[in-house]
Order: sequence, then structure tokens, then C-alpha cells
Amino acid sequence: MSWIRTIDEEDADGRLAELYARVVDSASGRVDEVLRVHSLHPDGLAAHEAVYRSAMRGTRGLRKVDREMIALVVSKINGCHY
Repeated sequence: MSWIRTIDEEDADGRLAELYARVVDSASGRVDEVLRVHSLHPDGLAAHEAVYRSAMRGTRGLRKVDREMIALVVSKINGCHY
């Protein structure tokens, strides 16, 4: 859980609700905490989503699972906990 105040999915409205609908985790039905920390600044969430989509789709020579594995290894090396 983040230490940053966030807006939960059920309390989101307008643009934030639209963005949440695009980034919700289909397995859990929730927005990942790493994305929810942007809830007070929807433009930041939109930018985060754009960077993620670009990184995950911008390398045609790699399968999605390979890109995800690279992201996992980089996060581990950087000490990320999510």
C-alpha cells in the first residue's frame, strides 16, 4: 500500500474513472497501486499508461511475455517491490 493519498475505483469520477477503466487489472478487478498513486493527478496516470503501452508494444521483435520478463528483471535489479 502506498503512503500517498489515493482515490479508490469506486470513488473515481470523470476522467479518472475513464482512465481507471483502461488500466484495471483483469485478474483482480482492481487498479494496481503503482497506477493508483497517480489518482490525484490524472494527467500523470495517462502519461504512465502511455509510456507503458509504448514500451510493451514498441518492440515488435519481442513477445509480450519477453518484454514483461525484462521489466521484471529490471525492477528486481532496481529494488522495486511491485
